[in-house]
Amino acid sequence: MRLVAFAFALLPVTGAYAEHARSVLPPFVSVCFTPGENCEGRIVQEIGEARRQILVQAYGFTSPPILDAIRRAADRGVEVLVILDKSNDRGRYSGATFMENAGIPVWIDTAPGIAHNKVLIIDHQTVVTGSYNFTRAAGKRNAENLLVISSRPVAARFEENWNSRLRSARAYEGVQDPAQTAGQ
Repeated sequence: MRLVAFAFALLPVTGAYAEHARSVLPPFVSVCFTPGENCEGRIVQEIGEARRQILVQAYGFTSPPILDAIRRAADRGVEVLVILDKSNDRGRYSGATFMENAGIPVWIDTAPGIAHNKVLIIDHQTVVTGSYNFTRAAGKRNAENLLVISSRPVAARFEENWNSRLRSARAYEGVQDPAQTAGQ
């Protein structure tokens, strides 16, 4: 029954039924949509509540508030590990560079065509996921969705996937000078 209720809770609800639908969502799931809601703020809040570990999988990873919240988490002793799509590995400043400069380990997932995940796994308990890329455009220009799921079993499944992506990723090597890599 819980799965049916969960699936029903994710159906789009508008108008007079919207408030009722929010009141019957399972207590372990919350949703956020852009435009109109502050999903970036919700992500920053969840990162701010992390106490032990944050595992990141990201395609777009350029939102200054999210990057800064992750850096602050690492500064307060939270273990932060990041896997990014290969688009973050180009010769330019990126979220990968920001994380590396903050002393946070970064890997690049090069195996799939696109590593299109947008996931934070926080303290083996909370999963933040959805279509919402960790970019400014996601909150300012795009129609996006975000799910925050508080469930150890769900977090464990996402951690299994995170670990499988890590096994096929390579360590980020920093911004390469194009002049140095031209002959390689």
